[in-house]
Amino acid sequence: MKRKFLGFMVLVVLLFSCKDKSRIKADILIVNGTVYDGVGSQPRSVAIAIKDDKIVWLGDNNKSEVMATKTIKAQGFVVSPGFIDPHTHATNDLDDPEHSHNKPFLFQGVTTVTIGNDGSSPYPLSKYREACEKNGVGTNVVTLVGHGTIRKQVMGESDRQATQEELEQMKYLMQQELNTGAFGMSTGLFYAPGSYATTDEVVELAKVVAKNNGFYDTHMRDESTYSIGLIPAVQETIEIGERANIPVHISHIKCLGVDVWKQSDSIIKIVETAQQKDIDITANQYPYNASATSLKAAVVPRWAESGGTDSLFIRFQNPALRSKILEETQRNITRRGGADKLLVIQAPDTTLVGKNVLEIAEDLGKSPENAVFDILKTGYIKIASFNMNSYDIENFMVQPWVVTGSDGGSGHPRKYGTFPYKYRKFVKQDSILNMASFINRSSSKTAEILKLSKRGTIQEGNYADIIIFDPKNFTDKADYMDAFQISEGVIYSIINGKLSIENGKFTKKLNGKVLQP
Repeated sequence: MKRKFLGFMVLVVLLFSCKDKSRIKADILIVNGTVYDGVGSQPRSVAIAIKDDKIVWLGDNNKSEVMATKTIKAQGFVVSPGFIDPHTHATNDLDDPEHSHNKPFLFQGVTTVTIGNDGSSPYPLSKYREACEKNGVGTNVVTLVGHGTIRKQVMGESDRQATQEELEQMKYLMQQELNTGAFGMSTGLFYAPGSYATTDEVVELAKVVAKNNGFYDTHMRDESTYSIGLIPAVQETIEIGERANIPVHISHIKCLGVDVWKQSDSIIKIVETAQQKDIDITANQYPYNASATSLKAAVVPRWAESGGTDSLFIRFQNPALRSKILEETQRNITRRGGADKLLVIQAPDTTLVGKNVLEIAEDLGKSPENAVFDILKTGYIKIASFNMNSYDIENFMVQPWVVTGSDGGSGHPRKYGTFPYKYRKFVKQDSILNMASFINRSSSKTAEILKLSKRGTIQEGNYADIIIFDPKNFTDKADYMDAFQISEGVIYSIINGKLSIENGKFTKKLNGKVLQP
């Protein structure tokens, strides 16, 4: 009996002595890094173990025995959740085998991108999803259903209200697209054909999304003084959220043009008042002082393009309408800060790229408003429009409900540089944000807005979307003269537990997934 008791006691002692030195099997172990978990205000000194696509352990590596296939020594580097971009124009890259690696975003530290913003999405989404899954994608992908896309399927590009029958058709198509795994609905109420929709139409479609636990993302009806004005556009967004009982998210919040500069103070108060009434409202922001859009969307009156580009030029040839079109175009150019503030960044005629509209007008010997229509005849023209000021940019940036979003599309440096540019200028240089705030509002807060489960934070059980970057050298290289330069400073990118960037080099592995709600 005594021997059995002694044997039992020895076993207990051995069990307790092994307790502090547990064994963990992992594919990747990250040690010695400065870890920001995505939610805290201070970094932690913890090791991270990854097995398959999950984080399986966080802790003191000296107190556990981790058997890892690969160990990453991250001393001197920042370890962070992968950044999540809530607004991109990577749509046409991701279903193209030559560009589906998504390197412009990957090298910014982005591990998840959102597509289908501004009211425009691939149709049908099921076909797009199949193409992405067949080719493979370099980052995770969140899909939205574009209101403008649905409207176009039912009504074309007509400038009129929807009939009840057409509205029912749109609601049906919206539900069909949500069934494919979309996370919500986007609107581009500034752009045709979304601009032709009433608030009531948008509310009815948003109610369909709300029933599916989705969210509402909007390029608002006005970011300046084009139509209803910036503040009324914010109020319309809040009204949609309240009436449809849905979270609302303002894409690339800004005060665009001198007419609305410094209205950020009023907008912040309006948003905070709505939040006090339990209306779920957030926003994203790109940190540049220039927006980017098509020349047509920027300066051509919306009524004139009803029916499409062909209809626009038919109206332009009509002497009874031409003077009105030119007058309103001139007014819109002024809103944007003048023709010299409109830089062509993408055009079929490459000799136009790098020139502003004033320079092109002088070359043509015409007024800027007349030159616009000569330029538009050459095809799709994209411009960078320098029309925001630092006061509003910084005012929005420090709000806890504003996250980082690139709005990244070709020709503007934000596609290649948003996240490292924000870090370089507003964290390192100007100290507008600290490191934790920058990371949290580029990861966990965005995951919360998009309703992404188990992403955006470094914690046990979450998917292993993790980046490791060099805080001394994490920087953007793209600018307005050369917008296609890959950013630098991301040493490792781990997506779904697999290495996408290793020692600063792309592994050529497409580790992303098209995500489901």
